[in-house]
Amino acid sequence: MSDRIPTREEQEGDGEVRYRMLYESEDKVYIRHIRGVYTRIRKYTGLPLLLAFFFIPWLNIDGHQAVHFDLPARQFHIFWTTFGPQDGFLLAWLLIIAAFALFAITTWLGRVWCGFTCPQTVWTLMFIWAERVCEGDRSKRMKLDAAPWSVEKVVRKGGTHAIWLIISLATALAFVGYFYGIRDLVLDLATFSAHPQGAFWVAFFTFATYMNAGFLREQVCKYMCPYARFQSVMYDKDTLAVYYDARRGEARGPRKKNVDYKSQGMGDCIDCYWCVQVCPVDIDIRDGMQYECINCGLCVDACNSVMDKMEYPRGLIRFTSEDELETGKTQFARPRLFGYAAVLLLMFGLFTQQVLTRSPVQVEVQRDRGARMYRLSQGLVQNVYTVKINNMDQKPHQFSIAIEGNPDYDYSLRMQRGIQLSPGEIYSVPIRVSVPKAQLKDYKHDIEIVIRAKDAPELEDRHKTVFIGPK
Repeated sequence: MSDRIPTREEQEGDGEVRYRMLYESEDKVYIRHIRGVYTRIRKYTGLPLLLAFFFIPWLNIDGHQAVHFDLPARQFHIFWTTFGPQDGFLLAWLLIIAAFALFAITTWLGRVWCGFTCPQTVWTLMFIWAERVCEGDRSKRMKLDAAPWSVEKVVRKGGTHAIWLIISLATALAFVGYFYGIRDLVLDLATFSAHPQGAFWVAFFTFATYMNAGFLREQVCKYMCPYARFQSVMYDKDTLAVYYDARRGEARGPRKKNVDYKSQGMGDCIDCYWCVQVCPVDIDIRDGMQYECINCGLCVDACNSVMDKMEYPRGLIRFTSEDELETGKTQFARPRLFGYAAVLLLMFGLFTQQVLTRSPVQVEVQRDRGARMYRLSQGLVQNVYTVKINNMDQKPHQFSIAIEGNPDYDYSLRMQRGIQLSPGEIYSVPIRVSVPKAQLKDYKHDIEIVIRAKDAPELEDRHKTVFIGPK
């Protein structure tokens, strides 16, 4: 089997099909700095996410970290709510909702997640910003890399890698801080008393961020990200994405301003390659839709700036649809998109209802299943239960236990008094439920064990179980 694959056939020259090695290393991508509408939009989408990621761990709510995934205690504090392992179904719901939201947005706007808010894109652009600050714009970086090593090159390259390491370390501290506790993590690292596992994960994520955003970059989007492989399933002819208007742009070629190029059969594309030079995944959008394209819009900003200089209309490269390029119209209201939106709204509504109605106290009951399923004492039939109470609230509470069942029966309860539970505490208590034997009409009947906080009666949970007596 050949280890070469053909690239696209050249439109000029001898027309020979070009080949390249399957495993040849990619050339370094030097991205040109550009200003424009989509560059500004990225600041309003990426910056809030960055600020939230880095500063939320430092917020305190009711004496604890605002978002803290305390794995040893199996408690997950998210703002004013504490979740436990028994709430794993909510995480499954959330992931399914996120998947449907991704499908709906992709059907509507293409890969805007990748281009504007994906961490891979945001962190890569931060690292590119560090390169530009220390080494200059695209042409200067290319000259610096081609130049022999000198003091200036060492200083500039050293500055770039120093900023990369600072960003990587801050990223690792913030991420591990969600699990370790950010204040404890920083203090323990500063005093060399951090747990070995915590120190290991900080070092690991520092190295991973440094390599990923510093060196892998577009390789992740091209070869590692699964989203790029199945996005085409969600696209249709009315999906908005970045397209090159070939009817208007072809044939390409350089020209001077104020020259009647149309009479020479030329289009608006001056073949300046700015759209290629600003592309973070190093593709030529003029070759048509490609799975590597992340819809970041940088090529749109670059082309519009060139069109302005040439005094041509904007939009040679633009966010549009395949239908618009062919027919001049885009159908925004279409059944597929409405279907995704309806399912998404329904799932989000059910998820919100589950979260809002979720009780911060949970009870589990286990009836004694030994040889003696019931006891007879002084005319009473007794059943023994083990009640496990989980205080998932972020405040301490004192809980009471009550029995509800057949209203014709006189239930009595024997148990330890004063169940005081701290936030996140789980406590097991045995109880003995008694019913006069003369009142029992059935061999067994259903009862409910009700747990209620004395200082907050709205905090309660119920568990159905069975009371068994003699036949």
